[in-house]
Amino acid sequence: MKIIAGISSTTALLCLLSWQTSQPTTAFVAKSTAHGLQKHAASFFPTNVDIYENVRFSTALKAESIKITMPALSSTMKEGRVVSWLKSEGDAIEAGEAIMVVESDKADMDVEAFEDGYLAKIITGEGETAEVGAVVALVATEVADIAAVAAGDEGGDAAPTPSAEAVPAADAPAGGAAPDFEFSQLDMPALSSTMKEGKVVSWLKGEGDSVEAGEAIMVVESDKADMDVEAFEDGYIAAIITGEGETANVGAPVALIAANEADIPALKAYAATLSGAPTPAAPAPAAPAAATTAPKAVPKAASPASVNASAGGRVVASPLAKKMATEMGVDISAVVGSGPGGRITAADVQNAAAGGTPAKKAAPASPSKPKHIPAPGVIAATPTARALAKKAKLDLASIEGTGEFGRVTADDVRIATGEKKPVRKTAAPGAPAPIEMPEGLVPFTGMQRAVSNNMVATLDCPVFRASREIEMDAFNALYQSVKPKGVTVSALLAKAVAKAIEKHPIINSSFRPEGTFFNKDINIAMAVAIEGGLITPVLKYANERDVLELGENWKELVGKAKAGTLSPDEYNSGTFVISNMGMFGVSQFDAILPAGMGGILAVAGTQEYIVPDKQAVLGMKKISKMTVTLTCDHRQIYGADAAMFLKTLNDIMMNPAPLVK
Repeated sequence: MKIIAGISSTTALLCLLSWQTSQPTTAFVAKSTAHGLQKHAASFFPTNVDIYENVRFSTALKAESIKITMPALSSTMKEGRVVSWLKSEGDAIEAGEAIMVVESDKADMDVEAFEDGYLAKIITGEGETAEVGAVVALVATEVADIAAVAAGDEGGDAAPTPSAEAVPAADAPAGGAAPDFEFSQLDMPALSSTMKEGKVVSWLKGEGDSVEAGEAIMVVESDKADMDVEAFEDGYIAAIITGEGETANVGAPVALIAANEADIPALKAYAATLSGAPTPAAPAPAAPAAATTAPKAVPKAASPASVNASAGGRVVASPLAKKMATEMGVDISAVVGSGPGGRITAADVQNAAAGGTPAKKAAPASPSKPKHIPAPGVIAATPTARALAKKAKLDLASIEGTGEFGRVTADDVRIATGEKKPVRKTAAPGAPAPIEMPEGLVPFTGMQRAVSNNMVATLDCPVFRASREIEMDAFNALYQSVKPKGVTVSALLAKAVAKAIEKHPIINSSFRPEGTFFNKDINIAMAVAIEGGLITPVLKYANERDVLELGENWKELVGKAKAGTLSPDEYNSGTFVISNMGMFGVSQFDAILPAGMGGILAVAGTQEYIVPDKQAVLGMKKISKMTVTLTCDHRQIYGADAAMFLKTLNDIMMNPAPLVK
């Protein structure tokens, strides 16, 4: 997880900002009681003006600088230790670039810069500790101001937090009276410095569901990316205030979490009284006359045109907008931004792709300039690129530069080290669009997690495998004769295996610490792949029942499996398992023995062979063969047992007529 530096201590206590969509962002929830809920809510959420004033200040020499404060990386963190600085004094930094590594009471995390500038002074050195909110470094906005900012050191002072006097309305409840029991309020987190509201993309938990601290409970869309939001404490989702697709202001309550399940009804009633918007902070009291004589200058927001046409041609856009532009093949430099200061947002890229937003007019072609050619032996590279290459022990000469005049940039070095992925080139006009492959972590479904756990449990079992080819001509002919009656290959195969097990009961057994447990019934479980997982419906008493009855039963079980309506007895009562991949053309495979089973039979596809035959006209004939592989628990089943079972199964398959009697 990456945390944005340069924010006030109060804001840091609220928000763990994540610039990596693959990592979850923790939503901070304030413990609430009947006497303290609204007071917490008002004092924990400063306005955007508070954030801006706490981040920037002017030194005595009128050089504007940015304070980097120690962020709160967890709710219990009171101080942090600087493990290492990734930038040195005087280095240029960019918004979103990691500048230091901080050790909290839970983990080591990268901390990113909040704005562009130059690292003027490091106040808290490597290995030193600072309280949450204390200034650890100063950043100059201009390279010429580095010395002035360093001379105007304000280190060690914690960033001011909104005073209680500034929010006298904190004790006034926003809705009805808060319930007199322990619960938590989940508020819309600030996922970026410019975010004022967020949209709930989806809830990963429903009302009444239990949640654990650190568990992702919803996905929020900000002006930069979609991020997972985690619960901060254990409890139960009592009420969802902001539904999927709805928008809430930063700091507004989006859900209530009950500490005890019995309190859910009361919290639902209380949620109905909440407006879903944060309590507005009362205006701050008038400052002394002396303080008003020198009002703080607020930088004027740049127009969209000025931002997009900034020096060096740098395009100001959110990470999500850049990613979408690459995916959609939109030239982001030709998109007009509608965000703060002309910043290009994801919506701007979508509109441009749909033709809804006018593109900027192309600038007139500038007179051609002579190409810069470095002196012999000189490698053109930015200072940051040189520092990164030195740290990674890379030879700059081996890196192809993509900057102006072929200069090696910091991104070129990051791509060379594998830290950053290269930008995919857009397809040429008329060429087929590249196939978009899935990327990132997809959480397991309940069924997938169960399958995963069952597979891990099999590692404790010592197994062996035995394979055999079986001639299938007679079996295939029998199947073609009973197919019109509704008999499937699976039902006919289950019947043949069950009849072979009758003669070798050890194959139907399972291991117990005290000895071998023989199962009286022969229940054949057959693996079926369904959407989101794997399940094994069971044909019970397969050796005793008619194949027509087995065929009807199997169709019913498969239908229930796909609909997710199988009862536990219909998929948990198997004593032997068949895994059939023959319909996919697989020639041979091994199956993993499920825990608690004695054997599993892997059935591959049928293949045709030419074999000698003295009675044939040309002395050869064509036959069909199928390879089966038996996996057994070697604690109670031995190799000879498996070999004899496979021989019996081969005999039955070559003479299958008794199966339909």
